[in-house]
Amino acid sequence: MVRALSLASLLLATTAPALAQNSMPQPVPIVDTIPAARDVAYPGTLKIDVDATDTVRGIFRVRETIPVAKAGRLTLLFPEWLPGKHGPRGEIEKLAGLQIKANGKRIPWTRDTVDVFAFHVDVPAGAKTVEAEFQFVSATDGNQGRIVMTPEMMSVQFNSLSLYPAGYFTRRIPIQATVKYPEGWTAAGAVPATVTGSTYAYETTSYEILMDSPVIAGRYYRKFPLSERVTLDVVADSADELEAKPEQIEAHKRLVEQAVKTFGAQHYDHYHFLLSISDKMGGIGLEHHRSSENGVQPGYFTKWGEQAGARNLLPHEYTHSWDGKYRRGAELWTPDFRMPMRDQSLWVYEGQTQFWGYVFQARSGLVSKEETLEGYANIMASLDNRAGRQWRPLIDTTNDPIITARAPKGWTSWQRSEDYYNEGLLVWMEVDSILREQSKGTKSIDDFARIFFGGRDGDYGEVTYSFDDVVKTLEGIQPYDWRKLLTARLHDVSERAPLAGFTRNGYKLVYTEVPNKMSRPGTADLSYSLGLAVGKKGIAGVMWDGPAFKAGITVADEIVAVNGRAYAVDALIEAVKAAKGTKAPIRLTLKRDDSYREVAIDYHDGLRYPHLVKTVEGEAGLDKLLQAR
Repeated sequence: MVRALSLASLLLATTAPALAQNSMPQPVPIVDTIPAARDVAYPGTLKIDVDATDTVRGIFRVRETIPVAKAGRLTLLFPEWLPGKHGPRGEIEKLAGLQIKANGKRIPWTRDTVDVFAFHVDVPAGAKTVEAEFQFVSATDGNQGRIVMTPEMMSVQFNSLSLYPAGYFTRRIPIQATVKYPEGWTAAGAVPATVTGSTYAYETTSYEILMDSPVIAGRYYRKFPLSERVTLDVVADSADELEAKPEQIEAHKRLVEQAVKTFGAQHYDHYHFLLSISDKMGGIGLEHHRSSENGVQPGYFTKWGEQAGARNLLPHEYTHSWDGKYRRGAELWTPDFRMPMRDQSLWVYEGQTQFWGYVFQARSGLVSKEETLEGYANIMASLDNRAGRQWRPLIDTTNDPIITARAPKGWTSWQRSEDYYNEGLLVWMEVDSILREQSKGTKSIDDFARIFFGGRDGDYGEVTYSFDDVVKTLEGIQPYDWRKLLTARLHDVSERAPLAGFTRNGYKLVYTEVPNKMSRPGTADLSYSLGLAVGKKGIAGVMWDGPAFKAGITVADEIVAVNGRAYAVDALIEAVKAAKGTKAPIRLTLKRDDSYREVAIDYHDGLRYPHLVKTVEGEAGLDKLLQAR
């Protein structure tokens, strides 16, 4: 015992000096050198002049004039935290060639060492303006980001084409934009413009509004009036994609009608659905107050029967004019594009918008009721079989736009993703069902929509809210312990998804061997049988702890053979059918990089696809919800 202690003392004595000699620096303090935004008027009007004619190389060339009131330090910001993106998604890496001048001479700029979206310049004495010149070198390949310019069309997002002075609420900074488009093109957006040849001079507005007012432009363009205040502006890769049938446009008109009847007010002076139909320009679904950017694949009109899934996009983005733009979670509203957003209210912002998107697609007839029910079934099954809900509460998924920036995940069913969209839909369906049940059918979520999102017609400012405001509004409609319910749905972990809203409203989730009608052609969602989904480009997903997972399969694998025969989607489906009730495993030959291996999936219960079935006689709550108003 004594000998052991002596040895320990000797070891300490020999190691202590070495540890003491290690260098131990102290951190350099982080000093914020950028002035905070103030709610005061900016002294002058910014002007940007954009040349958008280089459609071959996808280069936007920008000249910007910034009035200055005095000499000294000026900080210019590139928009970073973008509304609708819910995170720091400004493409600063694509700003190139920046030069700044004052009094006709070039002056140096310095990028901030902490906030790389900020540029500092020293304005010389006597200067009345500062001129900035730069290029936005947009993506020319999908691995560089979304492609926004092709030889046939473009998406002009002013947040990528301007800098703004720090120290001011962006709503207090006036700006006037001019854009030169290719000859023969037509442009559409929410801010009115005077057109001279191919140059559009947009009306002076605030920096906040201009950033919220993108433009689509194209060689092939068509405008469809949907109401006195709403238009559908469409650009496409070719003229034939613009050939919409009258009944298709009528369905879009009913979308506007149903939304306005539901909310009771319109929060815009005019609204533009900016729709691009293209497989060259990147797809998008992004809300703005008086417009929305919507990008779909070719066939939106010409293959109407095959594009039901794509027709949920416009109802969703249109709803955002009320939910997300006019009414916005207080922590999501920011005075400029530098202040970080906090996304905790996305279960309302996106979750209830997802809810109304499905309701409006059915009420308008853009998507049939049968297809809408099939879409619901896919959502319910996906979330009810999502293992990640055992460890990660719904509220934490609202952080995903910041955590992952919507990058692909290897194990979505375990990691979870932006589940506040679809699980938010389930939560709001439960709210609707309780309102109906507790009020004996006299109240529904329509009452919440009119009270919470209605307000003053034509107001396209923002009215913020808190969790308490949501609870108070619901309590005013129908007494119930809404705080307890919503707190549990947002913060508790659970084995199963909250499907009670559908069961209370007269429908339940079942699984059969009949494929879901909203399945995409050329794909197979075998998530609820093999625990595997395959798409046109291979394995699209593997369910955590499912049969395929237990066999060691990942999304990095490529299936090359099924039971010894060349792989095809139909061959995999037939293998699942053949294995039902037998003891023989399904054998897959997999390839990863240059290695091959064979795995055996021990599954024998046949195909399982999700569907909704009605559980009550007569008209159920869900039937009433989906009826046109």
